[in-house]
Amino acid sequence: MNLLRINQFTDILVESGFGILVVFVALALLVLAFYAFGKISRYQFKKNKTKANQAKNIQPATIDEQDDEIPALEVAAIATALTLFFSDVHDEESNVITIKRIERRYSPWNSKIYGITNLHR
Repeated sequence: MNLLRINQFTDILVESGFGILVVFVALALLVLAFYAFGKISRYQFKKNKTKANQAKNIQPATIDEQDDEIPALEVAAIATALTLFFSDVHDEESNVITIKRIERRYSPWNSKIYGITNLHR
């Protein structure tokens, strides 16, 4: 049980140094763990991205794009309707704040004379 006994100043310095060393080693390990986690997640992201790109490149050759086209006027009408719909989400406000002052009744809770201690008698 000599580890728990600190009798001299040198023992205090040694114990403090050991504690600081433990903290910095733990911080260094955390930095390395986060760095490794970032590398792994970037690798998996690239792998998933390449899989998605490969899946997009494979398309059936039997689809005739002439049959699925929407006329330009219909596209313009849909785009205009969506623009009007999403721009009308919030009402127009005047951005003016009105503060009305209300006169309150007398209350001893907000009276300042009761907060002063009268020491003069």
